[in-house]
This record gives sequence, structure tokens and C-alpha cells, in this order.
Amino acid sequence: MAKPPAEPTNLSEKAYRHILSEILDARLAAGTPIQERRIAEEIGVSRSPLRDALGRLAGEGLLVRSNTGVLAVRALSLQDYLQTLEMRALVEPAAAALAATAVAAADVARLETDMARLETTDDLQEPDLLRFDDDLHALIASHCGNPFMMRYLQDMRRYTTLYERQTKWRATLHVDNGEHREILTALALRAPEQAADAMRRHLSGIRRRVLERF
Repeated sequence: MAKPPAEPTNLSEKAYRHILSEILDARLAAGTPIQERRIAEEIGVSRSPLRDALGRLAGEGLLVRSNTGVLAVRALSLQDYLQTLEMRALVEPAAAALAATAVAAADVARLETDMARLETTDDLQEPDLLRFDDDLHALIASHCGNPFMMRYLQDMRRYTTLYERQTKWRATLHVDNGEHREILTALALRAPEQAADAMRRHLSGIRRRVLERF
């Protein structure tokens, strides 16, 4: 499993992480106005660091401001999702190839253990599948050896994750498991081309499935 993020070092970062989590988990639904007072009281920060965090999230495109000046959670469209997938498809296969020669065997082994559990459990829960999906893609991004590529992939995955949570589209995420297995196998073999091809097929499969549904 991916390591949990370190504790935030300042109040603005604390507020940022809290709101980001609320957005990506769809606890703050698309179009929901941001209630500054409630959030400030909820997480125990003043309005100043909260507004810094909100400005950061708006800059990242996760919040939008209405004509009346109210900040709200951005509602992503299918077109937004497809365009983001297209951008990931240009970069993430290369990241997978780079990670294949850099990722530690112990990290791959942990994910293989998690994958085996997902493949054999009789009571498969969607949060477990989503967590594994996040862990696998985060492992690749963090081991590509290029901080600019890593940040780009993190941003793009936030958009695809946001759409998936908002629409509840990937309620049958188990369809991805075979594709995840191919990626993981390539990482275990330290096979760059195989990892890139597996990632390319995975992203293509996601695009095909969303178009079949919508």
C-alpha cells in the first residue's frame, strides 16, 4: 500500500488536504457551495489559512467561482473526463516504463499481496478496489524519476477521480483488475516496454468502457 501522507506542517495545508479529501471522495458534491464558516469550525482553523487553501484549490481547477462570487465544487463533464484520459494516455505509459526499472521489489510485493486478496475475497468492497487503484497509480507516478511528470499525473488523476466519484461511474471497478494485474506483472518483471503497453491498454479500456456506458 502507498504510504499515508505526512501530517500537514501548517494550517493552510491542513485545510487544503481536508477539503481536497472531501471533494475527491464526493462528500462535497458537484456544485456544492463552499461554506467557509462551517469548514473553518469543523477543522479548527481561522478564515485566513482556509481562504489560502480555497484559493489553491480554485487554482487547481477543483473549485469554481459563480457570477455571485461564491466558490463551489467543480462539476466535471464527460468531455472533461475524456480529455483528461487522453492527456494521461500521452504520459502515463512512459511513467510506467520508467517506474518499472526504479520501483522497489518490496513495494511491488505489497501490491501483489493486495491484488491477491482482492482476487480471492468473497466480499469485495468498492472502497478496497478504489484504494488499490489509487495505490498502483501513485506508486508509478512517484517512481518515474521525473518530478514534473509526477506532478502532472497527480493533477490529471485528480480530475479523473473527481469525475468517477461524482458520477459513481466506476461502481464496477473490478473490470479493471485484469488490467491492473498486467501492469503489476510488468513492474515485477522490471520490463519497461511491457509496463508501458499494459498501461496503454488499461487507459484505452477505461475510455472504451465509459463510452459504452454514456
